[in-house]
Amino acid sequence: MRAQSSATQPTAIAVDTPPATRDRVSAGTLQAALGVVAFSLTFPATAWGLEGFGPWSLVAVRSVLAALIAGGCLLALRIRLPERGHLPGLAVVAAGVVLGFPMLTTLALQTSTTSHAAVVVGLLPLTTAALSALRVGTRPSRTFWTAALAGAAAVVAFTVQQSGGALSTADLYLFGALLVCAAGYTEGGRLARVMPGWQVIGWALVLCLPLSVPAAAIALAYEPVTLTAHAVAGLLWVAAGSQFLGLVVWYRGMAAIGIPKASQLQLAQPLLTLVWSVLLLGEHLTVAAPLTAAAVLVCIAVTQRARG
Repeated sequence: MRAQSSATQPTAIAVDTPPATRDRVSAGTLQAALGVVAFSLTFPATAWGLEGFGPWSLVAVRSVLAALIAGGCLLALRIRLPERGHLPGLAVVAAGVVLGFPMLTTLALQTSTTSHAAVVVGLLPLTTAALSALRVGTRPSRTFWTAALAGAAAVVAFTVQQSGGALSTADLYLFGALLVCAAGYTEGGRLARVMPGWQVIGWALVLCLPLSVPAAAIALAYEPVTLTAHAVAGLLWVAAGSQFLGLVVWYRGMAAIGIPKASQLQLAQPLLTLVWSVLLLGEHLTVAAPLTAAAVLVCIAVTQRARG
């Protein structure tokens, strides 16, 4: 009996999940969820920022503030400069995530509602997956491409219907934002294999300082600024919350629970933005907005299952 008991004991230990692992997964899930919440507030915060800043001023000052926070963290932790071979990839991240996406979405939000923009940009995971497949030379299944195209068709139909039968200038800005951000995410994901993800966005922000500082000075000189409570809160959130701290907890969460599980949490982002647009901005949702967002989420879930 003793021999049988001792023989079965190791099997029980191997099956049980260690408490430390469970705690790490729980903490990672919480961090990734906080990142999704931070990202979901970006469009409402941008709309608030536009109440007191011009679009060029908002984006430039946002980039400068985020870079100062990131640079301070890099200096405090004594992080060494990135290798020269990583600079082209960091330039793509900077152009897509730090400059291109914020600028194009800010221009779009001058005439578009945040709920409309949230539905369109909800296509970002599909766009990123498609560009990533092309970048690394993988061959996704037909199911993947069918779901991706279905999601794209749903968003195009939504934008055309909302714009009265034709794409508006704001829609063109949003579709452009999708492409440049997907390129930045794809290149950032590649770099995150060789350096921590927060350092990727941190160095991308710092590398933009030679452009963002003079751009901020020029924009502030030409665009009138009204420092309302909404404008200041919106600026601080998109700089500190969306562009840096949100990415820090997001990448830490992904490292703890893995990209597939973290991506499942990100499926809630467009719907969360729709909720914020109602609560913070008082927007009225059409029936098409949540229905299209839900359809896109289903397509994203199918693509992830096909990839996994």
